[in-house]
Amino acid sequence: MFLYVFAILVVFLSHFIWKNRYLFNTDFSKNFEEDASIPLMKNGIPFAMMNAEELFLEPRKFAAKFKRSARARLFFMNSYCIIRAKDAEKILSASSKHLTKGFVYNFLHPFIKTGLLTSDGEKWHQRRRMLTPAFHFNILKEFAEIFKEEADQLVFDLKRTVGKVVDMIPISTQFTLNTVCESAMGVNLTQLGNNGLEYRNNIYSIGKALVYRSVRPWLHIDFLYSLLGYKKQIDEILVPVHKFTQTIIDKRRKEFITKKTENVQEEQVDDNENIYMGTKKKRTAMMDTLLQAQSEGLIDDEGIIEETDTFTFEGHDTTSAGMTFTLLLLAHNPEVQEKIFQEIQEVTDGRDDLTTDDLNKMNYMERALKESLRIYPPVPYISRSLSEDVLHDGFLFKKGTLMEIFIYDIHRDPEVFPDPEKFDPDRFLSENSVGRSNFAFIAFSAGMRNCIGQRFAMLELKIMLTKVIKNFKILPVTKREELRFIADVVLRTNHPVKMRFEPR
Repeated sequence: MFLYVFAILVVFLSHFIWKNRYLFNTDFSKNFEEDASIPLMKNGIPFAMMNAEELFLEPRKFAAKFKRSARARLFFMNSYCIIRAKDAEKILSASSKHLTKGFVYNFLHPFIKTGLLTSDGEKWHQRRRMLTPAFHFNILKEFAEIFKEEADQLVFDLKRTVGKVVDMIPISTQFTLNTVCESAMGVNLTQLGNNGLEYRNNIYSIGKALVYRSVRPWLHIDFLYSLLGYKKQIDEILVPVHKFTQTIIDKRRKEFITKKTENVQEEQVDDNENIYMGTKKKRTAMMDTLLQAQSEGLIDDEGIIEETDTFTFEGHDTTSAGMTFTLLLLAHNPEVQEKIFQEIQEVTDGRDDLTTDDLNKMNYMERALKESLRIYPPVPYISRSLSEDVLHDGFLFKKGTLMEIFIYDIHRDPEVFPDPEKFDPDRFLSENSVGRSNFAFIAFSAGMRNCIGQRFAMLELKIMLTKVIKNFKILPVTKREELRFIADVVLRTNHPVKMRFEPR
């Protein structure tokens, strides 16, 4: 029996090493042997045993010590850690090259399979072409009406908290989940009879499981991951998560079929725009694009599930992080808050109505949002696998090399952003951005695989901020130095982020 189990382990281990042979490439290390100035971050058992907070801090310590991008080795696996814009540019600006995500994204497959976030090759290109029209500017103008309704509901809810200390995290996640479901998915959660609380809580559990697995190489082997019981745990977490998104699909599909049955004529806006469903307010949804594509044989049920899981997760979790930390920074910078309020008053001339033209004129607010996303990028880390050999700074990086891009640290390069922890929206004035690399600020990633929903997110944040600032002064409770971040797919803290709202 023992020999049988041992033989199985050898087979699975051999398969794993072969499949990920680029991670064990000794040529990678040889590139640096003659230059001792290139630091090496070695990690083994102590790193694998760190908790999530320690795992977040470890790269920060490394960046502070060496102040440059460098190689890393986790057990016997090699990678290159990028903390400077010039190094990120080499990878992210390479047109159609280096689009494959790092192997750590494979651990998300049980959750979102190979949707737009985790796919590569022709499948990624096909899905990107299919979904890009769903975020066209004219479509976003329709979404703005939903964002305003949800922001009004947010203000109503916050008015009931006056005089109390509130944890902003659950409030933000509820707001952004409501908006992405009603706009991109075309489903109102209230009508669905599900506020998504279980879904949101399970998303946190998925993130923890992903990090736990990624830093323990023995758990990269699927057989061991299953044998030790971890697969069963994650499968149990995913059951209600997938049930939630399947309910959304079923409801929207039913409406879609009803419209077809009633022979409602879909209106084609133009070749670059999306398909409007025959609804009263002409609101379209990303889900409609998927369902229409399915009726044309361009995507199957599995594909719709993949993209629904992907966008429900990405569309609410990242934006809620941006929302929470923007409000926190404004709470600690009342002078910025006041400038935004004055800008709102000047642009709207006191009107309650809010148009997209109004929002486009709010330049100071946009700079404040960008500065918030610089200090606290919702996605602090991404990774890519090189699609071909790359010569950079005199070193040859072989095809398949894992490039780990630490956005959190790129945004804190003191040579690009002096006094990087200071909240200063005027960093993004055009005169202060002269000569700055386009890859110094990559809150929405960059290049061909940049965030497809970045305009969606910025519009949502602008409308939310306009409504909140117009009605409240935000007062700090949690101090910035009290924030304890943890390693995760999205920037998260170990504790609540608290503040107070005072009526204006």
